[in-house]
Amino acid sequence: MSDQSDQRPACRLYLITPPRIEPRAFADTLKAALDAGDVASLQLRLKGDNETPPTADDVRRAAEVLMPIAQERDVAFIINDRADLAAELGADGVHVGQGDMTCKEARKLVGSDRVVGVTCHASRHLAMEAGEAGADYVAFGAFYETDTKTPISKAEPEILTWWSNLFILPCVAIGGITVANAAPLVRAGADFLAVSSGVWAYADGPAAAVRALNVVMVEESANR
Repeated sequence: MSDQSDQRPACRLYLITPPRIEPRAFADTLKAALDAGDVASLQLRLKGDNETPPTADDVRRAAEVLMPIAQERDVAFIINDRADLAAELGADGVHVGQGDMTCKEARKLVGSDRVVGVTCHASRHLAMEAGEAGADYVAFGAFYETDTKTPISKAEPEILTWWSNLFILPCVAIGGITVANAAPLVRAGADFLAVSSGVWAYADGPAAAVRALNVVMVEESANR
């Protein structure tokens, strides 16, 4: 462990799909958003009513349409929860929560060449465990109120600073992030901002949100 703050690249955008979409109808919206500015990755996170998980076929249908759009633009395509489907479909990785499978179990399914990200809520202990288990990134949150899901924990920006000063492993900030409130998280040390409704529900449209978030990330990365 050493101070890595001076070596970290600028923060990048980690887009998350809306929880309920019709993939073909959503395709043009996604293309416009990805073409508007730098996006590192797109996580397919589908949810039914009352946070019920999607069926495997729902994930397959969405990935069939959306994964090529992302990968053609060099945007990593990450599937939420389902490491088995990430491996089956040729996704770039999987994101697992604490209530899903362990990082090691996910790694066994997707292999060494795909990304495994782990939700760590507001816990330093969980983040260090994930890092030791071979995660490719840790995700902290929720930092703000969010309509996308009911947050389990409330995180403060200082956890991003603590992590980025001690560890090389990237950290993702998630939870209610918008153009208006993103700056403090970038300054605190987030390597990625995971954003869903802050892009898709942006008043001027998703493409404008991506452009605006990129401006914030570049400017604030220079100030940390």
